[in-house]
Amino acid sequence: MTLRLPLISALLAACLLGAAPASAQETFTIVIKDHRFNPAVLEVPAGKKIKLVVDNQDPSPEEFESHTLNREKIIPGNSKATIFIGPLKPGSYEVFGEFNQATAQGRIVAK
Repeated sequence: MTLRLPLISALLAACLLGAAPASAQETFTIVIKDHRFNPAVLEVPAGKKIKLVVDNQDPSPEEFESHTLNREKIIPGNSKATIFIGPLKPGSYEVFGEFNQATAQGRIVAK
């Protein structure tokens, strides 16, 4: 019994240390205002899963879309949405607003 307790404690500690807390995930934000993305180019770390918050500050809805990221999400006016992406290979990923394609254009660049 005395040998099991240290072994169980060591295994438990290894499991806890190996699990990354949710708060350790990096969060990035893109704001939609006047049917434009800000920033228009967002740099994120390559090789890591990220949490992307899209903050639609316009009164009308927008559909955040990216064929290269395989994501699309309708965000109601004056609302936020969370989109998880990655881990991404180094490169540039086009994003756009489906409802305002002429102005809502951007890129996510993984470095």
